[in-house]
Amino acid sequence: MVQNKKSIYTLQFILLCMSSLLFSSSFNMIIPELPSYLSSLGGAEYKGFIISLFTLTAGISRPFSGKLTDKWGRVPVMAVGSTVCVICGFLYPILSSVSGFLFLRLVHGFSTGFKPTATSAYVADIIPQERWGEALGLHGLCFSIGGALGPAIGGMVVNAFGIEVMFYSSSFLAFLSIVIVMNMKETLAVKEKLHKSMFYLSRKDIIDVGALPAGVITFFSYTAYGLILTLIPDWSQHLGAQNKGVFFTAFTIASVLVRFGAGKVSDRYGRTNVILIGLIITSVALFVISEGKELNIMLAGAALYGMGTGILSPAINAWTIDLSQPEHRGKAIATMYISMEIGIGCGALLGGSYYNDQIMRIPFIMKIDILVLFMGILFLLFWKRNYSKKRKRQNV
Repeated sequence: MVQNKKSIYTLQFILLCMSSLLFSSSFNMIIPELPSYLSSLGGAEYKGFIISLFTLTAGISRPFSGKLTDKWGRVPVMAVGSTVCVICGFLYPILSSVSGFLFLRLVHGFSTGFKPTATSAYVADIIPQERWGEALGLHGLCFSIGGALGPAIGGMVVNAFGIEVMFYSSSFLAFLSIVIVMNMKETLAVKEKLHKSMFYLSRKDIIDVGALPAGVITFFSYTAYGLILTLIPDWSQHLGAQNKGVFFTAFTIASVLVRFGAGKVSDRYGRTNVILIGLIITSVALFVISEGKELNIMLAGAALYGMGTGILSPAINAWTIDLSQPEHRGKAIATMYISMEIGIGCGALLGGSYYNDQIMRIPFIMKIDILVLFMGILFLLFWKRNYSKKRKRQNV
């Protein structure tokens, strides 16, 4: 491809996408197998904690990763996130008790608390503002491909070699992600040396108030993802799926196809208009999943859910950056991700607790979350109306 000054397909962007694909594959490949693995350890009643503990530490670490991204640099923060995945993959087979497993889920959450925050800031640094939606959509495409390949590969590895090899494979993919990151150029203009003061947080370091509207929508939309990560492996098995990662493969393929154009659409027609469409499609997807009593119907719901998230993700990411100041870009992105972790964690914990290994409760839980998404739609419409009034007053 011939490069020109307007091209986003630079070497740095390509390396970033490759690193994210491997990172996403690493932590996603183990997720479909974790519920049955925890049951084998004697912890079936703790399935709701598989995702909620992960998101707890991911959320707690976001303010730190945001501050470090803005001061220490994008590249080292990305490397820290991948390193956590490497370490945890080796420790899962060693800490093979219920308490050890739950502790590792806490530690593992630091990986997504660090890498995605710095990655989004890196994209915003190297891409012109008028193409942020497109670039974040393409980057998200690679992340989604990892989300599809990971569970599929993980299921095949478990069936062929056992679950311990799957954990080690997860570590290997994260290691490759680090190798790529360490060969990338730092984009932070004024980089400071790592100092203990960077780990001290004041109230203003935790939340970027300007990015809160994007954070609220992120919270509402990602409660569904927490439910799906926690409940769908069991629901897939109930409907006769041989590979518990098949749902994730179907939804990610749909997400990948949508992401080719979704980011560009948000650049052209506005972030909030695209986000509204994404929320509606996601609501329809949950209804289809809840009504599906056959595997094919569930997979159709998975494809719809993939379309919804493929539309939402790049638009919300770009909207967050739109609402931020350049010098606080990491903090704004961290704010959005904190909201995401809270949404995923609430969905996983509350949904998993009510589920309590009673398979026929899953459809009802999915329907309840449609109401949560509807609250997100109402908030977005309210914000759009107030924003329009504010713009009109400014133009008078």
